[in-house]
Amino acid sequence: MNKDQLKEKILQGVKDGDIATLYTLENTAHELLDEEALHGYYANILDLALENLTNILEAHRKIDMQDVQDFATLRALYEYAIEHYSAGDYSSASALFEVLSGITDDEKFTFALKQHHQAAEQKISLDDFLENYADVTATQNSGSFYINHFKKTLKEQ
Repeated sequence: MNKDQLKEKILQGVKDGDIATLYTLENTAHELLDEEALHGYYANILDLALENLTNILEAHRKIDMQDVQDFATLRALYEYAIEHYSAGDYSSASALFEVLSGITDDEKFTFALKQHHQAAEQKISLDDFLENYADVTATQNSGSFYINHFKKTLKEQ
């Protein structure tokens, strides 16, 4: 695939509101796009995810982890929350993790995001969270897009 073909597929994915397709193009986007275009690519994913979140909340429904678009939406929102957390914006990260922990019926995801929420709420840096609480190796081995294994857990305060 060349750069023009990639851009055409990205534009079609955005037009269709298809976050899952956009994520399937991620590796190619990293290979072919410059930093500015890559930033725009991820901004499109986030915009679609926020739009989907609004629609989900307005419909009073939960995200279905088995639905490919819901799954991709959840991944994009999780990555957005991690960006805030990584930047030290604990308040925004905490709020995002709290919303995400209650938006699906998946118990494992809910538990994991409650851990993220507590860490951000307690202003534990992402590095400290990864080093002292998260089991990064087990998470990587699980193939999950989110941190889902822990060495120790945080209690609500």
